[in-house]
Amino acid sequence: MVDVGGGHSLLVDALTARGLECLAVLDVSGAALDRAKARLGAAATTPIWIEADVTSPWTLKPMDIWHDRAVFHFLTVAEDRTRYTQHLLRTLKPGGSAIIATFGPDGPETCSGLPVRCYSADQLADELGPAFVPRDSRLHAHTTPWGSTQSFQYAWFSRR
Repeated sequence: MVDVGGGHSLLVDALTARGLECLAVLDVSGAALDRAKARLGAAATTPIWIEADVTSPWTLKPMDIWHDRAVFHFLTVAEDRTRYTQHLLRTLKPGGSAIIATFGPDGPETCSGLPVRCYSADQLADELGPAFVPRDSRLHAHTTPWGSTQSFQYAWFSRR
């Protein structure tokens, strides 16, 4: 499994604690990756750590699961979304699952001072293209640490 933008996420901690060994964490922030490694301690040798922008050149062996909670919606330029999808196609095994969370249709226009794009499940499926079969989707009202609520669209796809 690869966790895209997972430097701050505790997902790698939970999966490592359960004994999962085929893990990778990709994040643009080396500092976030370093904090995750410090949290994991000796278990930090298990995941593959990739410091890169998801749209830049990087490689990883094919994985069964691609997880992205809140990276795709920051890709406001079409070429970046194309590069993201190309990485997704190269990295996710046929039959594998992509779990992608973005701001939902009524989400904010910016996040952390950066512009974002909001998606319905159908819009996200259109962006990913015919190589991905929609399996399920859920809207979720996410409460931020500051007490506001943001609409998130979670979607699960299988790679053809």
